[in-house]
Amino acid sequence: MSYYFTKIVNASFDEAIAKVTAELKVEGFGILTEIDVKETLKKKLNVDFRRYKILGACNPPFAYKALTAENKIGTMLPCNVIVQEISGGQVEITAIDPLASMQAVENPALKEIASEISNKLKAVVGKV
Repeated sequence: MSYYFTKIVNASFDEAIAKVTAELKVEGFGILTEIDVKETLKKKLNVDFRRYKILGACNPPFAYKALTAENKIGTMLPCNVIVQEISGGQVEITAIDPLASMQAVENPALKEIASEISNKLKAVVGKV
């Protein structure tokens, strides 16, 4: 089982970020955090890295359901979506598959929630 959904798009990096953000919003997600990996690695290690951002996406109703079903699930929140430049001027969009990441947690209620979130994130990646 893959632990992510991915798609390569022919768009600029900034366009891809905007498209992902807009599609997440359609599915009820907001961006809680945005980590600029390129900038962080330059600052902390003085190394050059490709453009790579981690978007910490959250859908509050589903986060609430997950937290009430399993009180330690916050260790796996928010749902991360990455946008990274790859060769040939293309951009790759990748989202975590919550079904895969949460399968170790033995809680039937959580599995149902993870399935719903998984469908939403799959839709986001598919529409970008």
